[in-house]
Amino acid sequence: MTSMLDRPLKVRGFSGLGRRRRVANTMATALVTLSMAIAVTPLLLVLYSVIAKGYKAIGSTVWWTHSQAGMTAFVAGGGVYHAVVGTLLLGLVSAVISVPIGILVAIYLVEYGGGTPLGRLATFMVDILSGVPSIVAALFIYARWVATLGRPRSGFAVSLALVMLMVPVIVRATEEMLRIVPIDLREASYALGIPKWKTIARVVIPAGLSGIITGIMLAVARVMGETAPLLILAGYSQSMNFNVFRGFMGSLPGMMYNQTSAGAGISPAPTDRLWGAALTLILVIAVINIGARVVARRYVPKKS
Repeated sequence: MTSMLDRPLKVRGFSGLGRRRRVANTMATALVTLSMAIAVTPLLLVLYSVIAKGYKAIGSTVWWTHSQAGMTAFVAGGGVYHAVVGTLLLGLVSAVISVPIGILVAIYLVEYGGGTPLGRLATFMVDILSGVPSIVAALFIYARWVATLGRPRSGFAVSLALVMLMVPVIVRATEEMLRIVPIDLREASYALGIPKWKTIARVVIPAGLSGIITGIMLAVARVMGETAPLLILAGYSQSMNFNVFRGFMGSLPGMMYNQTSAGAGISPAPTDRLWGAALTLILVIAVINIGARVVARRYVPKKS
């Protein structure tokens, strides 16, 4: 005879509750998957369009080695060399200025004065800067650098405007990465008698280096496609210019704007150059991001 302990336990409503939970879990999974597909689909369509329409231009033998100097709007030919070099120069100058500022501000907010009046003011200003449009930053630099100080329009002025756009992104990314570094690492370093500044430089920053570099790359990608600062503060040049302190500058966004004005969509020559410049910009940003990821992984502290 079967005892009470051998009989399966049945609770009223338990099986129905489990069924409802499985249904709810399935529906939530389906909604999340659908949302991801909706978010990724436009990106894939954009990539497909740019690659399909721009691969012919970048496959040319002169695309990577020549500039557009002497080329007219409706004649095929020329390359993107001047625009790639100009874009990299502007991005490099902007990064050299903004990266130290952004990292130091983030260190101050996390390690020293996050709750002080100066810290709260810095946080408020970073929030404000993160929403400033690029054209507003360009007009501000024009009013101060060109109109007030009498400096010439140049690539350096463009870089100053881009710095205003990069700093908030770097500060926010670095701040978040420093906050997730375990407090135990700091306390262990202090217990060994290591000063706070050396703990930050040797322990905290290396622990969050991967995320910090990712934030820097996001900031670089944020500004490399900006056109308004270039048009207002420097202008576009079809020839090569290595001097960021004087003269017009070639850049990939400027080249795309120039080809649009030259009749892209109507004439095949500027249309091919427009899509080729767009694909080149995507490739340049992709290469920079991949290189940064490789460097970040190389210098991330290894777990013992």
